[in-house]
Amino acid sequence: MDIYLVGGAVRDGLLGRPVSERDWVVVGSTPDALEALGFRRVGRDFPVFLHPETAEEYALARTERKTGPGHTGFVCHAGPEVTLEEDLERRDLTVNAIARQDDGTLIDPFGGRADLEARVLRHVSAAFCEDPLRVFRVARFAAQLPGFRVAPETLELMARMARENQLAELAAERVWQELYKALGCAAPARFFEVLGDAGALEPWLAELSGVAVAFPDELADPDRRFGALAWALERRAADALCRRLKAPKRLARLADCVAAHGRRLATWRQLTPEELLEIFRHIGALSNRPDHGPVVDAVAALSGSDLAPLTALIEAVRGVDSAPFRARGLTGPAIGEAMRAAQLELIADRLRAA
Repeated sequence: MDIYLVGGAVRDGLLGRPVSERDWVVVGSTPDALEALGFRRVGRDFPVFLHPETAEEYALARTERKTGPGHTGFVCHAGPEVTLEEDLERRDLTVNAIARQDDGTLIDPFGGRADLEARVLRHVSAAFCEDPLRVFRVARFAAQLPGFRVAPETLELMARMARENQLAELAAERVWQELYKALGCAAPARFFEVLGDAGALEPWLAELSGVAVAFPDELADPDRRFGALAWALERRAADALCRRLKAPKRLARLADCVAAHGRRLATWRQLTPEELLEIFRHIGALSNRPDHGPVVDAVAALSGSDLAPLTALIEAVRGVDSAPFRARGLTGPAIGEAMRAAQLELIADRLRAA
């Protein structure tokens, strides 16, 4: 049995980047042999095991054979006869197909180290075309590794897969996963740039075709960056994008608020008190558990506006309490009407003073 460190840990180590997790490949062994050593099997589709002490993932060397459409249409074979080179050959990019022995020796049959030095993302083999999710993975690695370019031949393969409509075979959940990971990367706009270069924004991100996606430095987290995608979209387009991707409800709502009200919030002083109060309600600023922060943050960053006064106004409006009106003997709907009138008066005073 031989064990090698593989994938992202080797790549990031060679680049001097932090290594967050380590994956291992086991050559010349069987599931029974690993379980006898205390490893716990967790892989459903192919043999993956957790180390009894570190809980790191150890996978038996395997090959894959395409049997159907999409990301899951594969039959995997893992056995003691599968070589390390065969296992590495099934990987997506050469920079992810490098293995390292315990003594530090690198096994690099596909030139991954040279591509790391040249800052190139290049596919390992023609098998790249068998998994359409790899189109999004390449774009995500471009976002994760600023300064890396996609090899022309790899970009052409991605474009061919897009032209053949292979991307439509994917599950929305897998596309969303790659998108959300990319939004958390150092250069998230590169994800959309690479997909655009490959003609691969459709069908999943069709609304962003022709849109110059950019993220201000102030938007450092993926949630707010997702909201920023809706800045240049009509509300209907933002809704279609979220539905297609099956975006989480909180992010679909964020995108809807930015698309519907973002540009008006950026010029909030030009609105009427009634318009502002309605927007405050829609973005969740007046609820018992307010969630308007990401909306205001995204709008402020994207518009370059100082929205601190707006935030202060929202807090003031939230501070309008029902107690004084109850003390005056008001009940039922009359309390709500009196609170609304007080809120509108407060907003009007702030607008006059602005």
